[in-house]
Amino acid sequence: MQKHQIYLALGSNLGDRFENLRSARQALPPQVTIIACSAIYETPPWGYTDQPAFYNQVLHCETSLNPQALLQYIKTLEKELGRAASFQNGPRLIDIDILFYDNLILDTPELGLPHPRIEGRAFVWLPLAELAPKFVHPTSGKTAAQIVSELDTSRILKINEPTPRQC
Repeated sequence: MQKHQIYLALGSNLGDRFENLRSARQALPPQVTIIACSAIYETPPWGYTDQPAFYNQVLHCETSLNPQALLQYIKTLEKELGRAASFQNGPRLIDIDILFYDNLILDTPELGLPHPRIEGRAFVWLPLAELAPKFVHPTSGKTAAQIVSELDTSRILKINEPTPRQC
């Protein structure tokens, strides 16, 4: 069975944010195997700003699921972990986004890969560059490190270093 390299972004700004990220990491197996985790970062809200700060983390993972099955799996996990319907960029207990799936470029009504709203989002690029600074964005051709160098990361606070317990 073919294993696909994926990068997932985790985010939480309601309740015990650290515990919400931990619960999401623990819920991913067996369909998703975590290879490496970034540190956890506290970041200001994006889009809708009248809400608490987020804890964000990026995971490098493997899966044998196809992109659509992976999306369905993740959406089911979010609901099981307590995510309630909200508005775009609104507060949430847990958010799990597929950032990259191999080097696949996909644009369907249900799923865009690379993640269609990743551009300019330092809260995603900073932890991604920590994990994989030489990762090349399949459409821009830039490395994660190059992209981070072009973004304002001054309001992002590193909460901790990644530890095996966090993966």
